[in-house]
Formats: sequence, C-alpha cells, structure tokens
Amino acid sequence: MTPANNVPALANFEKAFRPRSVAVIGASDDATRISGRALHYLIRAGYRGEIYPVNHRRATVQGLRAYPTLADVPQTPDIALIALPSRLLEGALTECLEQGVGAAVVYAAGFAETGSDGGALQGRLAAIAAAGDIRLFGPNCLGLLHTDSGFAGTFSSAFDTALPTPGGAAIVSQSGAYGGHLAYLCEKRGIGVGYWVSTGNEAGTDVADCIHWLALQDDVSVILAYAEGIRDGDSFRAALRAAHDHRKPVVFMKVGQSAAGATAAQSHTASLAGADAVFDGLCAQYGVYRAQTTQEQVDVAYAAVRGRFPSGRSLGIITVSGGFGVQLCDAAERGVLEVTPLAESGRAKLRALNPMGSDDNPCDTTAGWLNDMSLITKTFDVMYSDGGYDSIIGSFTMLPDSLTYGAEIRTAIGAGTREFLDRPTALCMEARPEVVRAYESDGFLVFDDSERAVTALAALAYFVEHFDTPIASHRKRTTRVDLGGEPLSERAAQQILADAGIPFPASTVVTHPDDVAKAAADLGFPLVMKIVSPDIAHKTEIGGVILDVEDEAQASAAYLTLLERANAAVPGARIEGVLLGVMCPKGVETIVGVTNDPAFGPTVMFGLGGMQAELFRDVAFRVGELDHAEAVNLIREIKGYPLLTGFRGAAPADVDALADLLVAVSRFAVTHADQLDSLDLNPVLVLEEGRGALALDALITVRTTS
Repeated sequence: MTPANNVPALANFEKAFRPRSVAVIGASDDATRISGRALHYLIRAGYRGEIYPVNHRRATVQGLRAYPTLADVPQTPDIALIALPSRLLEGALTECLEQGVGAAVVYAAGFAETGSDGGALQGRLAAIAAAGDIRLFGPNCLGLLHTDSGFAGTFSSAFDTALPTPGGAAIVSQSGAYGGHLAYLCEKRGIGVGYWVSTGNEAGTDVADCIHWLALQDDVSVILAYAEGIRDGDSFRAALRAAHDHRKPVVFMKVGQSAAGATAAQSHTASLAGADAVFDGLCAQYGVYRAQTTQEQVDVAYAAVRGRFPSGRSLGIITVSGGFGVQLCDAAERGVLEVTPLAESGRAKLRALNPMGSDDNPCDTTAGWLNDMSLITKTFDVMYSDGGYDSIIGSFTMLPDSLTYGAEIRTAIGAGTREFLDRPTALCMEARPEVVRAYESDGFLVFDDSERAVTALAALAYFVEHFDTPIASHRKRTTRVDLGGEPLSERAAQQILADAGIPFPASTVVTHPDDVAKAAADLGFPLVMKIVSPDIAHKTEIGGVILDVEDEAQASAAYLTLLERANAAVPGARIEGVLLGVMCPKGVETIVGVTNDPAFGPTVMFGLGGMQAELFRDVAFRVGELDHAEAVNLIREIKGYPLLTGFRGAAPADVDALADLLVAVSRFAVTHADQLDSLDLNPVLVLEEGRGALALDALITVRTTS
C-alpha cells in the first residue's frame, strides 16, 4: 500500500480508513438508532480491530463492554465515531484531542447549513481538530468505510444488508445520501467498492483531500466523486493532478450552476464564465470525466475499474443485424470514436468466411452463424487481427440468454477474443443477471444499450489520452506591475499587456485635433479610430469606434465625431484621447479572456470572437497558467475550431501564435491574480499560418480600492 506520509496535508488518513481500533462515542444499544447503527455494522462486518463503545450509562452496548469516557478506554483509538447531539460535540472532540485520537467522524447536523450560530460551532470544531491534527470528517456526514478490513464507520442505510463487495472503486461524496445511492448502484452493477466516504460540511476534510489520498492507494482503480461546490481550488487541483499522475480515473458528478457575478456588466468573459463552465474546463485540463447522469457515472466507473483501456479511438462493430450496426455508428460519431474501414486483407477473409454477411466495419454477420458458431470466433479474430481496432462492440440482442444457443455463443465469443484481452471488448445484450455475470467474469463489458456502451468506451479513450499527456509543472511569471485600483482605459491596458508579451497592431493616441493628420499619415491608411476612456468599457455601443478611415481629412473628422459621441453618451467621462490603429488583414476573430473564479482563481477563456462570443457561447476554459500544449488543447476544444484549420478552402490560421498569446495571457493573469478581476481581448484576430495573432481590443477590470 502506498503510504500518505509523504503528503503532510493528508496526515492520519490511514488511521481513518484502516484503523486498528475504533471508539464509538455515544454508542447506543439499539441498532436501529443512528447512534447504534455504526456499531452494529462494525460487529456484523467482522471488523478485525478493537471496538470500544463509550457510554456512561451502560456497562455493555450491543454485547460489547462499554466505557464511561474516552479516557477510560484501554488504548488510544485510531478513530472516534462521535454519535452525540451538537451541544456535546465540543467536549467530545476536545477529549479526542487530549487522548491523541488520530481521526474523528461527526455525524450530527445543525452546523453551517443552519446559519451563523451553527457555522460558529462548526468553526470551533474545526479549530479543535486542527490543534490536535485530528483528521475530522463532517459534521453533518454519514461517515466512511473500508470494506477489505470490515471497517464501517457509517450509519448509512445503503449498507443495511451488508458492506459493499470489496473492489477497486472508491466513492467520495459531499452528500451522504448520493454516496450511498452510488454504492448501492455499484453493488447492483457488479462494481466492487473498496472505500466509501461522505464529507458533509467539510469542517476538516473535503472532497479534494479524499481524492488526493485515494489516488495514492494501490488498491484503488477508479474514483467516483460527487460535489455541489469546491472549498479550496488549489487543493482540489492538487488532488486532480495526483489522480492524473497516478493514472487513476476520476468520474465526477458536479451539480449546480452560478452566474459570473458583478463583473458581468463590464466583461464579456465574466458574462460567459459561470462556475459550471469553469469546472468543465478544469475537468478537461486534468483528465477528469464529468458525468451528466448517475447512470453515466456508474457506467464509466464500471468500464474503468477493470483496468483495460484502449490505445486509441478506433472502434470495430460486429452485429447480428444491420440496424444495430447503424445505431452503433451513430452513437460512435456522438462519442467521437472512429468506425474506420476494415483493411482489404480482412475484408477478403470475411467474404470467404461468411458470404452472406458483410465484409467491412461494421460487420453484420446475419443469422447464419447460428448454424456454425465458429463464424463468430473467426469474425472477432479477423476484426481484431486485420482491423487493429482499439476496442470492439458486439451486438447480440437477447441471443446470449437463449437456452438453446447461449452457452455456445459465450464459448465462441471467448475463443475469438482470447488473444486480445489487453483491450476492452463490450457486448450489447439483454440477458439474465447470471448470464451477464458470466460474461463479465470472462473479461467482457456488458451493456443493454448501444449508447451506453459507446459512452463508456469513449470515456476509457479519454482517460488514456489525458494520462499520456503530462501536466505542465513549470511556473514562469511575467514582470509584475501595479494595476492600480481604478478603471483602465484601452490604451493603458494595451501598454501593460504588450509588456507581458501580448501582440497588438501598431497604434498611437492623439489628444489634440492638430496632431491627427500627421499621426494618421505616419501609421498609414486605412485606419481604425477609437475613443480612449477608462469610463467607457464597450466603445461600439456608443459609436466609439470608426473603421476604414481612408485619408487625413476623414481622420480629422472622425476625431471630432468620436469626441462628440463620447460626451453625449457618457457626460463627464474622462477622455484620454483618440486611438489611431492600423487596419489589420482578414483573419479569424476569436475572444480571449480571464475571469478570477472564487474557488480556482485566474481562469482563461477562449472562443469565437466579436458578437459570436455571447450569441453562440462557443467557449472553453482552463485554470491557472498554461503551457503551449495545453493552450492548443483549449483552442481545439471549441466547436468553431475548424474555422482555424482551413474551413471550406480557407487558408489555415496561425494556431501556434494564438497558443503563444494564450500562454502569455495566463501568465499575466496568475502574476496579477490579487489585482485582476477580469480581462478581455475581443476580438483577437488570428491571421494566416505563419503571420501571427493580434489582440485588437483590450479591457482590464481591476479590483477596486473602495
């Protein structure tokens, strides 16, 4: 087992999940009560450590000797399960501190979820635990368990019948009810669960802490997680990185969406960035699979826990009916799996093998194989050997459940895949539970629906792609400058960002009408002219931008027009002058921005630019500093990416230059995280390949001093 001692923040997790002794404070003799259920579960599960019920009113509890106080227990327990009302908890936890207990679980509710008084009590519990280095779970949680040792520190009704079957899955949930539901579904699906934990109000231990520790455990194959919110963005990212680096798939259910906040009125980026969108970007950054439904979460965990992953996204399809093949092809397109044609050598073999069937991918075997089961064996062998597919889905309807053919079908499929057990083979079928279990024991993934099978295989490919891509660990900051506490004009923002390595077109600011003609002539025509004011964030909305200025006379007239429009639209606005800039050649308009997420800090956004940004919301996010490779991944994530690669005969755009710009933006944002609310570069014009990318407009929203 991998120890957690090398991660100081994860101290005493070993005592929490694999304790050698347990004290149950407030233990009840009634196994139906919350205060009696954990003790009942421990006894029933055959927990192999020492159990010490603490109850000052009884000599025995559920057949075990009871102790009046924790101090009376003959040894210091590794963990205390505290089943007391909230008014007694400070005293109980203080006693744990005094006795040197390593971990504690507080089941009681009535804390931060109830208001300020409950929040204050929760804070006092957290302080006591921190003072004694107690690994605290809860309050308002259902506890935790480790099935292999029989440790059941929970009262969840999900375990009324028995603890889960031991296995490689670990469940981490803020909601105890949802976590229990997941454990129940995993048991029903045949997924062994080795670890289960409910974090509740997270006064001491949160979802991130649990994911981090579980990622270091050799007997964990997949982590199922549920959260409504993230308490500490830095520790959460560290946990996801640990899972990535140890190749532990994380299948996450994150609920809840939120608006971006008060900066939305000023910033396009902020109006597009809700907590939900940022979390999506974080998952993509660290290779976490975000499930949209509970069924999807369980399906993906079911596939991942077996540890057989495809090398790529190519998918072979074998069916007994052409209709199922079409259905699987449609699902594969949605799941971004590649149903590539079979090599000609394989097609020739299929034609010779089964003239009545099809000779390509998907391969429809028709019903002829029922007379000769070896056709199925040989078809699988040809598809894998000649097709080289990373995974195969076989669709056999209800035939594996047949009393006439069932046993022979299983034997034939097993023989055809025996040499290819290094990759996942999924079977779509309807069959009795014992038939499904038999196929699973042979190493197959079994689904009753084509879409679910494809989704699970696509998730496995997603994990491999991310595990094989290192997460950059270097940190290169830009030179730090004081952004001040007041709004910045576009010109001021451009100067600051240009020094940070972000490219802009050539421009100058004119403050007097007599200087316009010469400045325009020096830059060259055509020009764009814009009002410059820290009080006018969106210039186009007041007519503060004039394009295609062709000569000096137009430039002089445009200068006066812009001043008039600004004074009329925003009386009293501070006017710093008029910006004259060269008109750029045609390119693809994109938007690049930063929002300062409350949990995760500086978050970079990328998407289509101009008005399309808010119209189509085709944007993607990454958290913190990017390297070039991750910036390219971000660019590729949007639906509009084909516009940058030469859509309908257009020249490819300079994606590398755009990625460099994104890296520079991310470094600037991280360097100035304490001063920056948001940043917009809209549009960023991406020129033809080799010609660069230019930010045409800049808006920095700083944290005000008021």
